[in-house]
Amino acid sequence: MGQFDALLQPMNINKLTIRNRVVSTAHAEVHATDGGMTTERYVKYYEEKAKGGLGLAICGGSSVVSIDSPQEWWSSVNLSSDRIIPHFKNLSEAMHKHGAKIMIQITHMGRRSRWDGYNWSTLLSPSGLREPIHRATNKTIEPEEIWRIIGDFAQAARRAKEGGLDGVEISAVHQHLIDQFWSPRVNKRSDEWGGSFENRMRFGLEVVKAVRAEVGPDFAVGLRMCGDEFHVDGLNHEDMKQIAKYYDDTGLLDFFGVIGSGADTHATLANAIPNMSYPPEPFLHLAAGIKEVVSVPVIHAQNIKDPIQAQRIIEGGYVDFVGMTRAYMADPHLIAKVKLGQVDQIRQCVGANYCIDRQYQGLDVLCIQNAAMSRESTMPHIIEPTSGPKRKVVIVGGGPAGMEAARVSAERGHKVVLFEKAPELGGQITLAAKAPQRDQIAGITRWFTLELPRLKVDVRLNTAADVASIMAENPDVVILAVGGTPFIEQNPEWGAAEGLVVSSWDILSGKVEPGKNVLIYDPICEFTGMSTADYLATKGSLVELVTDDTKPGVAVGGTTFPTYYRSLYERDVIMTSDLAMNKVYREGDKLVAVLENEYSHQQEERVVDQIVVENGIRPDEKLYWEMKADSVNKGQIDIEALYAAKPQPSLSHGGQGYLLYRIGDCVSQRNTHAAIYDALRLCKDF
Repeated sequence: MGQFDALLQPMNINKLTIRNRVVSTAHAEVHATDGGMTTERYVKYYEEKAKGGLGLAICGGSSVVSIDSPQEWWSSVNLSSDRIIPHFKNLSEAMHKHGAKIMIQITHMGRRSRWDGYNWSTLLSPSGLREPIHRATNKTIEPEEIWRIIGDFAQAARRAKEGGLDGVEISAVHQHLIDQFWSPRVNKRSDEWGGSFENRMRFGLEVVKAVRAEVGPDFAVGLRMCGDEFHVDGLNHEDMKQIAKYYDDTGLLDFFGVIGSGADTHATLANAIPNMSYPPEPFLHLAAGIKEVVSVPVIHAQNIKDPIQAQRIIEGGYVDFVGMTRAYMADPHLIAKVKLGQVDQIRQCVGANYCIDRQYQGLDVLCIQNAAMSRESTMPHIIEPTSGPKRKVVIVGGGPAGMEAARVSAERGHKVVLFEKAPELGGQITLAAKAPQRDQIAGITRWFTLELPRLKVDVRLNTAADVASIMAENPDVVILAVGGTPFIEQNPEWGAAEGLVVSSWDILSGKVEPGKNVLIYDPICEFTGMSTADYLATKGSLVELVTDDTKPGVAVGGTTFPTYYRSLYERDVIMTSDLAMNKVYREGDKLVAVLENEYSHQQEERVVDQIVVENGIRPDEKLYWEMKADSVNKGQIDIEALYAAKPQPSLSHGGQGYLLYRIGDCVSQRNTHAAIYDALRLCKDF
């Protein structure tokens, strides 16, 4: 048997033959447009997965069946009218022509949403109790509304079938309406829809019965549920096994999708989509427990990132299908590469959760390291060799922007030299990986360190490039990706010039030893401040994390800040908001930070051993200004061409001299995704 035979083995769900055991499970893509339709961007995103060998995609996480289940603020698919049917036909045809199957998750979210938009709906729940994570007020659902929504589920399933989709997955996960009825912590009813086990199961059962009656016996119908709500007063694993068996015994379901954890609080939401701070497949045992009591296939997806891991899970019989949803965002050609024996070329998900954290901000889902994902209309996943002139491309800086520029340029067939002054590639990724919560982000760099030698990029480490060394290469194109330096001098009263404060980089790099009693001032409120606090606390420092914003880490996403908070609270880190640091001065062998309340303007002081400032970075522009005047294009990127995904007009200048471009943080600080996207959209047309 081959190494991945179990993973590549076909298996049936109802009458469907799924060509392998890999599933892209339901997630809210925030790609549906025109009122929740699966238009071009949506179709191309899924079609790329089909091209890459995926067996089954279950699209449209939290796709709504009723007009009073709001969907517009995060652009989910809208199945509440027949208008979706022709769009589904486009989607199903695109998937089927590449051999993949496609289903959609259908739901009514009950109280788990927002009411302030679109139809300005009155939200519904079994007992009118407010949901913690959305802070959503709602009414107690009435029997007439219950039966209306049951009918809406059936009609949504009909629309999926008429649109050529292969099945539907009914959502009873993340505390949507069905599992709101299941849970006694939410369902306090005393009528036929609450109280006893059978009564709490009734709404979900009637939904399943109505859907099956509408679509017939041969259309695939599944149920997604969690294996344990992880609430003291919630449904535990044994409860969930009982529920799964109850529904399986009806004979109306063809599969179960199982994840670990509820998701109606910030802490449980972080469990539901485990980031890089979690171990691999942390909740597989819960899915395996459900598999023990049901007679149909079980799908499990949580932190399954690589094919070796997936093969072990399938081979061990824990579940029948593995969901590799974020893994397929990072590399939609994962299975194709497995079949070609190119496992080392798979761009593996690092669990940064940039994708899902954007979704919880109402932004479109993107991958931190794969800038082509969901941009298939304009950005290539596979870089084709150029049919034009071969160029000498010199890149300065080996962070994410520089590494991607080198990769894409080399794939195009150009001769590429990459200068990096550090002894290793990675740039700020290397620093980020020093923090306890972020170590796996080094996987981004690891992939590039395998790809660049394969593509014969001339990587010169420990080499600080200057104008002379760059020009000695006789470049046609020079790309500056040199990043920046910590901006701790913004306020002269902080005393950076006198050495009173240090940067987060100084701490994470090991350049400066941690102090015993440390104040971190973080007006940026993104990952670095939280990471530095976590790092210092693990080293034994007493830490206070101060910001002038509404709370520390306010810019860190919804599935990620809870894992930081857990760690920081466990280590007694004090988190203080609404205080700006106005001044630092020395008093004996101590440092004094003068803090001022943003609103009352009252001042207070902290006496500490060390003050760390995380204030972002300033671009390193020195080399750019030295080379700009002599460049053919004066260092300018034509932004109309860039934003339209078209080649730079300067590439066709046809004369002597070099073109100069700069990308990433040496232009302006943004993030890893922006740096990689800069490089891809610039270099794809070289």
